[in-house]
Amino acid sequence: MAIDFNRIRDCLKRFEFQTLFVEELGWSRPTNRAESSFSVKDTRFTRRPVAQLAGAAVFEIAAEGGAIPDAKLRAAVEKEIAKQHHENVLIFVDAERTQSLWYWAKRDNGKFYPRDHLFVRGQPGDLFLSKLGQIVFDLSDFDAEGNVSIVEVARRLRSALDVERVTKKFYGEFQEQHIAFLELIKGISDERDRRWYASVLLNRLMFIYFLQRKGFLDGGRLNYLQEKLADSQREGRNHFFSGFLKLLFFEGFAKPEEKRSPEAREKLGAIKYLNGGLFLPHHVEQRYPKLDVPDKAFENLFALFERYSWNLNDTPGGDDNEISPDVLGYIFEKYINQKAFGAYYTRPEITEYLCERTIHRLILDAVNTPEELTRHGTPGVRVRRYNELAELLMDLDAPLCKRLLLDVLPQLSLLDPACGSGAFLVAAMKTLINIYAAVVGKIKFLGNPELSDWLAKTERAHPSINYFIKKSIITDNLFGVDVMEEATGIARLRLFLALVASAETVEQLEPHPVGVPRFAVPDNPGLRCAALLAIESGSFEAGGLRPYNANLYQATHSP
Repeated sequence: MAIDFNRIRDCLKRFEFQTLFVEELGWSRPTNRAESSFSVKDTRFTRRPVAQLAGAAVFEIAAEGGAIPDAKLRAAVEKEIAKQHHENVLIFVDAERTQSLWYWAKRDNGKFYPRDHLFVRGQPGDLFLSKLGQIVFDLSDFDAEGNVSIVEVARRLRSALDVERVTKKFYGEFQEQHIAFLELIKGISDERDRRWYASVLLNRLMFIYFLQRKGFLDGGRLNYLQEKLADSQREGRNHFFSGFLKLLFFEGFAKPEEKRSPEAREKLGAIKYLNGGLFLPHHVEQRYPKLDVPDKAFENLFALFERYSWNLNDTPGGDDNEISPDVLGYIFEKYINQKAFGAYYTRPEITEYLCERTIHRLILDAVNTPEELTRHGTPGVRVRRYNELAELLMDLDAPLCKRLLLDVLPQLSLLDPACGSGAFLVAAMKTLINIYAAVVGKIKFLGNPELSDWLAKTERAHPSINYFIKKSIITDNLFGVDVMEEATGIARLRLFLALVASAETVEQLEPHPVGVPRFAVPDNPGLRCAALLAIESGSFEAGGLRPYNANLYQATHSP
């Protein structure tokens, strides 16, 4: 089933949940479509059936008072619904239908783990779409009698697409190609430098391949690299690297069009200037100016790439051969000596959980009224005491939006002192995106002149508000340190890919500031903690890192 994300986004924005599930996600209409009422802990609720599939049910839930209930009451409602529908998704909505909180309960070894996801009308919803992508069902998922098992439905509700499984398959084939590619590189005498440069070049090509599949190269050419290789071979063998790729790297992506050479403008076509230092000459290239790579290396590599679906948006689509930018980190952390450097692949659900716990707590601590003021009270000051971020986001008003948007979020500094290929930094970015998106989405409904003016100016200055949010996070909030320079390079690539993913058209891409996000490599590779200690002392200035007091993946907020 081809997923039409524009239609899904429209259904979300209009809160048309039955249309969303039945027409876009492939679920069935409920057998009993009648609304019903029930009471939980002295609160009256209305339950509206939305969709069903193999015994799993989706309901829209509205409380009598019009507000979305708190966490304890949501859990009690789910427990009541589960008496008849053990596997369920509950969509709590407010009276104005401007906020929805999607609630699902994970049950594991007798334990109950609630999972909720807030969607606010006006929110872009890009990350929310990725959550919905995992529960799409098409004809191939049903048997001859038109049935699908509850086990399969529960599995999809329970987990996102198993990216690691697909990535492992790709890595196995990629490892073979990496060895062959390495042997074909010419002009680098040092074995370590040759291995390093192979990784640099392959990472650049994977980055470009993601852009290519998004349609962001030369007017939307989805086979840009393959076609350019064929063009080069018609002119003569083994000139693709020296005669085309170097122009693409060091002029196409690294220079504005008006500063490119006539040869580059002719050969490259329409290539967006990206900046950011990603395609500046590497010091291995500077050390070996005569290095070269024959066409055979690229023919083999592109044949491998063509066997997979390259999804820049991390949006599960049900394709067994679909890979996302997570593959960059997985390959690096499998390829290096794990025992020597202590680098291990961390599954996305783990990094996301840890980041949410950390960042949510930091924001709540920054926003909540201190206990001393809460006890004694201050005239004219509203007391805010939130136990979880969902409560805060559902209570957004103009003063709170301004506080978050102009003070708390920009000042939040997140440092990973052993960042590796950026798994935690990518997860931190995703966590912050959800918060930014909820705040920005709320502005249109508040009618506050200052916030409306901020939004209008931002939209005039930036073609894509989603791109601006991600760029702000990467520029202001994220910092990394690692003893391996290769790791920080991949981390930067992954964050830049995440930034590019938020653009819907190539025109929405903006040049990335050089040296951002900020990474540093300590001089003494034997002391992984040296950089953190130096940062704590305020004496480590490499890479633009500001003085920072933190322990492992904890951050301080400076109001």
